[in-house]
Amino acid sequence: MTETTRLYLLDTNVLMHDPTALFRFAEHDIYLPMVVLEELDRAKKGVSEVARNVRQVSRFIGQLMNPGDQLDQGLPLQEPESLNLKVGSGRLYFQTERLDSASALLGDRSLADNEILLCALDLMRQQPERDIVLVSKDINLRIKATIHGVLAEDYHNDRALDDLSLLYTGLSELDNGFWTERTTRDSWTEEGRTYYRMGRQPNEDWHPNQCLRLNDDNGMEALVRKVNDDQILLEVARDYRKSSHDVWGIRARNPEQNFALNLLMDPDIDFVTLLGTAGTGKTLLALAAGLAQTMDEKRYREIVMTRATVSVGDDIGFLPGTEEEKMTPWMGALTDNLEVLTESDDHGGEWGRAATNDLLASRIKIRSLNFMRGRTFLNRYLIIDEAQNITPKQMKTLVTRAGPGTKIVCLGNVEQIDTPYLTETTSGLTFAVDRFKYWPHAGHITLKRGERSRLADFASDAL
Repeated sequence: MTETTRLYLLDTNVLMHDPTALFRFAEHDIYLPMVVLEELDRAKKGVSEVARNVRQVSRFIGQLMNPGDQLDQGLPLQEPESLNLKVGSGRLYFQTERLDSASALLGDRSLADNEILLCALDLMRQQPERDIVLVSKDINLRIKATIHGVLAEDYHNDRALDDLSLLYTGLSELDNGFWTERTTRDSWTEEGRTYYRMGRQPNEDWHPNQCLRLNDDNGMEALVRKVNDDQILLEVARDYRKSSHDVWGIRARNPEQNFALNLLMDPDIDFVTLLGTAGTGKTLLALAAGLAQTMDEKRYREIVMTRATVSVGDDIGFLPGTEEEKMTPWMGALTDNLEVLTESDDHGGEWGRAATNDLLASRIKIRSLNFMRGRTFLNRYLIIDEAQNITPKQMKTLVTRAGPGTKIVCLGNVEQIDTPYLTETTSGLTFAVDRFKYWPHAGHITLKRGERSRLADFASDAL
């Protein structure tokens, strides 16, 4: 083994989480204990995402093996053709000898974690001049490893960001100097909308459809429509706080909600992400915009709603009925917001007074996340609720279902993740916000102000 590189001992949960972890350690070597292979073998059956990941790991290892290979010499980590990764010159090693070491601090050796830790201690004794690093998603195993003097790290390649504070918010608040710093500036009106073209400073980082608000007496709100090397194009946002511009009887109550409606009602934006705590109006705004564009403007054929079926508390067991009937208990937010939208008497028109049941049956479909693979949505308005509980792979599966004329809206709060093994930085919603921020047909805004009630606002801050 090469002494100038690290030797990374991978825990089973790392490979279950990311099958490509074998190829993400650059020029360093990988070591798999026998107990890891046994755990992978036990978890390979089933249709869950973990089982699929385990089977992919086995396929990767099978592709690395050739007839006549001596496993005690290691296998070269060659990049699979299906992956676009820069694989270094590392090798993959397996445990080929029985462990004779023991530790007084470790308890039951039959536990897989203890066996993995013993393997790391044995490698440290065999190669004292080399850094042996245990990589695990299990914090308790990392604590035990540190107690025994073993270097232990979390697996970081599955993170979209190092810190949630770095997540793109979609909104920039600017002072008056924003205008005075521009060397060139031009404005005009086209089809009732006002545009500004101005110079771009070298150190500025702009994103398409980024929301801007000037902190002056005017308080102008605008969206970045085009970003060039030396110029940016701004469009003044439509004011949805006015009754003349309401959306299905709903008006924006704060600047963030106004920007959200601008993104939701824009036909040139195909993918919208709305983040915010409970009560900021994410579902209400998305549903109102969907109804207006489906019923009034006939832009979409129907609204499709889905969400990850992750319980907050104890599971209540199997649910009877069809797919839509099984999903109904998870869609309480849809029912509650429909009551608000259909009780509006000042909307004007028969649709505002239509029965909630008719709307559900005719234009709003509830679909399960589990049956999305292989489907294609044409001219649909797809709402993904509670998207913080979706993995990056599930998010990719959903977004790639979009056909021509479909708009996808993702709603969620990354501070309320209920899915095990997902964190704020590894959630599929975080990945979507970070990866789509430079795409000209995507928009994002983080809603900050709760508009549900004074009781809800106080409970959100005090509890």
